Amino acid sequence: MSNQYRLMTLFNDGGFMMYPLILCSLIALGVIIAKVWTLNIAHRDSRKLLNDIADLSAGGRLSEAIETAANTRGPVAAILLAGLRRVQERETVSRRSSKDVTKAISTTGIIELDFLERGLTVLATIANVAPMLGFLGTVIGMILAFQAIEIAGQVDPQLVASGIKVALITTAAGLTIAIPVNVAYNYFITQIDRLIRDMEEGSQSVIGLIWSIEDRSGYREAS
Repeated sequence: MSNQYRLMTLFNDGGFMMYPLILCSLIALGVIIAKVWTLNIAHRDSRKLLNDIADLSAGGRLSEAIETAANTRGPVAAILLAGLRRVQERETVSRRSSKDVTKAISTTGIIELDFLERGLTVLATIANVAPMLGFLGTVIGMILAFQAIEIAGQVDPQLVASGIKVALITTAAGLTIAIPVNVAYNYFITQIDRLIRDMEEGSQSVIGLIWSIEDRSGYREAS
């Protein structure tokens, strides 16, 4: 109860600028939780999936490879599934079908990448705005302090203490929000970069499958 009382006291002493800061923190927390869950699903078994699909494709078990990709969630599985289904649609690989597979992989990759990056703009905005809101609270607190001096006509520490307290609390609150949000943003960027590499590897696996089918059929596209 005492800790809760201290938090409420700090919130009240921080003035009205604490409201947008609290709103920023709640939005950021919601986005971070959603991104952690999304990226956890996206990363789950992606490396194992790539190895399984490579083995199945090499053994000519295309239907099993498609079923494996369809039963796995994540962007890597989505790209593999889109490419493998296009490969399965034709019995032989022609120039046109190869381009269809590449286009399907590219389109799916763009869609999945957009989904992975969703919410990052919100985090970046909050990481930049929260300190500014804190500094704005600092300016407001200093204005209140000087206003108290002007009204009293003398410099009394008790008169300016409340204004200085507002300035310090809002600055601390803004930085407290911005620092972990910025760390989370950079962490998510790193995880997405890893997923992009896995997605590219999945694309290359499907393209390699196309070339192997062409080799078996005795056909090779002109480069």
